[in-house]
Amino acid sequence: METRTGLFTNAIIWFGVAISVSEIIAGIQIGSAAPINSIWIPLILGHIVGGILLFLVGLIGARLRVNAMETIKSTFGNYGSKFFAALNVMQLIAWVAVLNAQGTQALMGLNLGISFPIISIVLAALVAIWVYIGLQRSSKVTTIVMFVLTLLLVVLTVNLFGMGLNYSFPIANSNMLNFWNIFEISIAMPVSWLPVISDYTKDVNEPRKATAVSAIAYTIASLWMYFIGIEIVGMGTTDVSQAILLAGLGVQGVLILVLSTVTTNFLATNSAGESAKAIFNKLNPKHAGVVVSVLSAILAISGIMDHYINFLYLITSVFAPMAAVLVVSFYLGEDDNDNRRWLWNIFSWLAGFIVYQVTASFDSIFLGPTLLAVIVSAALAYIWIMLKKSLSYMNDND
Repeated sequence: METRTGLFTNAIIWFGVAISVSEIIAGIQIGSAAPINSIWIPLILGHIVGGILLFLVGLIGARLRVNAMETIKSTFGNYGSKFFAALNVMQLIAWVAVLNAQGTQALMGLNLGISFPIISIVLAALVAIWVYIGLQRSSKVTTIVMFVLTLLLVVLTVNLFGMGLNYSFPIANSNMLNFWNIFEISIAMPVSWLPVISDYTKDVNEPRKATAVSAIAYTIASLWMYFIGIEIVGMGTTDVSQAILLAGLGVQGVLILVLSTVTTNFLATNSAGESAKAIFNKLNPKHAGVVVSVLSAILAISGIMDHYINFLYLITSVFAPMAAVLVVSFYLGEDDNDNRRWLWNIFSWLAGFIVYQVTASFDSIFLGPTLLAVIVSAALAYIWIMLKKSLSYMNDND
C-alpha cells in the first residue's frame, strides 16, 4: 500500500522550503536598493503570481501521481522530458551548492573558528544522511525541526524589529529598483521551485487541498524571509550573520542557519534524485541524492556564490516558460500522440526563453522578463490547442 502525505505534512515541507538564507538575501537586495514605501505591493504581487504558478504545476503532479519531470512527458514528449530533467538535475546541483555556500558564509560570520570547507562539508553530509533516510521515515523529526526553527525565527524577527524601528532605508533616486524590478526579484524564488513541487505533491492524499496548502505555506514563509531581509537593512547592515549577532542570538543563530540551510537543501537534493530517475529509470533516487550532496559541497567550496544572482535568473528563464506551456497543455489541451504537438510546445518554450533573455538585458521593462516569458509561451501553446480544435470542428462538419 502506498504511503500518502496529509495536509499538515505538505504544509511543513513547503514552509521549510522557503526558510533559507537565500530568501533573506533576496529581501536584503530589495531593501537595500528601494525606498521602504515602494517595496510592498510588487513584493506581495510577485509572491502571489509565483504561488499561483506553484499551485497549478504542483496540482498536475498530484493528479497524475508522478514526479515533476515525469509530468511533462505528455507535453514535451519523451526526449523533451529527458532534456528538461537533465537541465533540472544540473540546476539543482548548482542550486544546492549556492544554498550550501550561503549558509556556510553566514555561519562563518558568527566567528565559529571553523573553516569554510569544513562547514560546507558538514552541511552537505547532514543533507546526504537525511536524503538517504527518506522523508517518510523522518517525518516526525522533520516536524520537530521545523517547529524549533519557526520559534527561533519568531525570536529573530521580534528582536530585529525592536532594533530597527528607525529604518535607514535608501532615499529614492534614479538608480533605485522600480516596481517591476522588485516584482522580478520577488517572483524569482517561487519560480525556481516549479520544477520541484510535483516531487512532493505526487504522494498527497487530497490533491487540490494539499497542493493549495503547499503553495500557500511556501508563499507565507517566503514573504516572511523577505521581510526579515528588509528588517536587516533597516538595522543599517546587509550581513545576515552580523544582524543575528546584533540581535543577541548566539547558539540560536547557529541553529537557525544550520537548520534553514539543511531543510531547504534536503528538498532540492531529494528532487535532484527524482529528476535523475526520470532520465535513468533504474537509478535509485536516494543514491543520486547523496551524489548530488557531494557535488554541491565541491561546487560551494569552489566559489559558486560569485555567480549566484545570474544563476537564479537563468533558472527562471528556463523553467518559467516550461511551466507555462505545461499548464496550458494540461488544463486546456487534450492528450494526443501527434509529434508535431511536442515540437510546437518545445518551440513555445524556446520563444519564451528567448523573450526572457532579451528583456532581461534591459534595466527595466513593463511586466518584467518572467511574466513576459510566461505570457508568450502560454499564448503560443494555446495557439496549437485552438488550431487542433478548429480542425476537429471542421472535420466533424464535413
